[in-house]
Amino acid sequence: MMNNPNQFIDMVKSFDGNSIEDWKLNACAPLLALDFFNFETMKGKSTAAAYLCAYIINIIKYNSIYKKVKPLKDGADEAEALAASKLAELQVVKDKVAAINAEVQKLKDQLFEAQAKKQAVEDEAKELMDQLDLANRLVNGLADENVRWGQNVITYKAERVTMIGDALLASAFVSYIGPFSYKFRLNLW
Repeated sequence: MMNNPNQFIDMVKSFDGNSIEDWKLNACAPLLALDFFNFETMKGKSTAAAYLCAYIINIIKYNSIYKKVKPLKDGADEAEALAASKLAELQVVKDKVAAINAEVQKLKDQLFEAQAKKQAVEDEAKELMDQLDLANRLVNGLADENVRWGQNVITYKAERVTMIGDALLASAFVSYIGPFSYKFRLNLW
């Protein structure tokens, strides 16, 4: 592989640092524990070896961090997916609530209209009852007058017989007292 550096570089570029198997990490642990296995020490030997050493150290650190973060990221992704699904459900519920509120408002408007009609009918009924009360009072008042008029008719029938004589007597009295003074007429009266 060292005979073909491009192939080695492509292999390093394509290396998946996310899924390093544990046995490989365990095999690299003694190497990482060595004092000379770091960038500065290796740079004194070979620049290529120093960068390769830094790559190995960094990819192992990346993998250990990735293995800790991956479950958290997966949990976050699941939580986001669940949140998105619940938001979609919430939107459906909000739409249903909006439709129900619109229907309730429509029913309230109908109720208001029905109450207005009811009030108009009640007002008209009250006005008619007032008119009926006035008519009853008028009829009752006229009934009393009917009794009085009936009695007057009886009285007038009795007075009709004496009416001509009474008129003659009254006219005779007026013509008799006509020539006298005011004081004398008052005394006669």
